[in-house]
Amino acid sequence: MNYYIEITLIENSDLNLFSLWTKVFQQIHLGLVEMQDNQTRVPIGLSFPDYVTGEKYSVLGGKLRLLAKDEVTLSQFNASKWLSRLSDYVHCTSIRPVPEKLTGYAIYQREQPKTNKERLARRYAKRHNVDYETALNGIIDLTAKLTPNADYKMQFRYCDMPKKIVPTPFIRLKSLSSEQKFCLWIKKTMVAEPSGTTFSSYGLSAVSTVPEF
Repeated sequence: MNYYIEITLIENSDLNLFSLWTKVFQQIHLGLVEMQDNQTRVPIGLSFPDYVTGEKYSVLGGKLRLLAKDEVTLSQFNASKWLSRLSDYVHCTSIRPVPEKLTGYAIYQREQPKTNKERLARRYAKRHNVDYETALNGIIDLTAKLTPNADYKMQFRYCDMPKKIVPTPFIRLKSLSSEQKFCLWIKKTMVAEPSGTTFSSYGLSAVSTVPEF
């Protein structure tokens, strides 16, 4: 990762930072989808220079970097085109070389908390061929699959599950295929050495790193 573009989100009274992240990231995702190879790999990785990690919660901050091995890749992506509708809400720099002095390397990857009731309901709906609302609000009966256990609840509804606080920050997006809304949790991990150069269509990876500076 030798070159980058930095995007600064500018919130105002019309659009708060959380809503702005949704609009900006949706457009970035659309652009990265167009750059996928036949194995759905993308040569651009994302980083969040204002990302703050905390024990109870973390925040993405208000900046986004797009990083690539060469200038040509970032030129082909053409960030200004994808963000043209949001020109009043973002500031996009020109392509710049990554500085020689780094603070380290980071992996930004998608995290999918298993305790999220909406996600569990979507999985149940897909496995049992029912609609999402039925899966979320209907009674799930486990008596036919499990031996009755006094310590285990055999009937429940996903909508009644307590909402667990997940410290990882997220961006609310809409699926390009199903148009369902979902949360994209983004986990940051600092690592000692760089590795990998390909990412998903969200610009994230469980193995590829991006430089921190």
